Amino acid sequence: MGAAHRNNRVKTFDWVKAANIIKERKPKTARAGLGEDWSYTGGNIWENGQPDTDSYTYLSSTWATPELEFDDDLIDCWCWEDETGWNSGTKWPKEALEIINNN
Repeated sequence: MGAAHRNNRVKTFDWVKAANIIKERKPKTARAGLGEDWSYTGGNIWENGQPDTDSYTYLSSTWATPELEFDDDLIDCWCWEDETGWNSGTKWPKEALEIINNN
């Protein structure tokens, strides 16, 4: 699929949207992954009330949709990579951590 879509814009995980949702809903755990490829891309991003920066995730694609999973909810959670500067290796950028850490 990646080869067939290689010239498309890249969707990447929206860390700001995820941070706002996590702050509001306060899940114990949250995971992120690509909707059509969770087994290879998904992993924890939130564990026991803290950002998880160690678990593997791959959160950008030209064809698959980045998603956020928590408390039996699964929602699309993406933005355009060229508008944020985030990519598949981005994990808890500064602006997302600021949302989580502000009361």
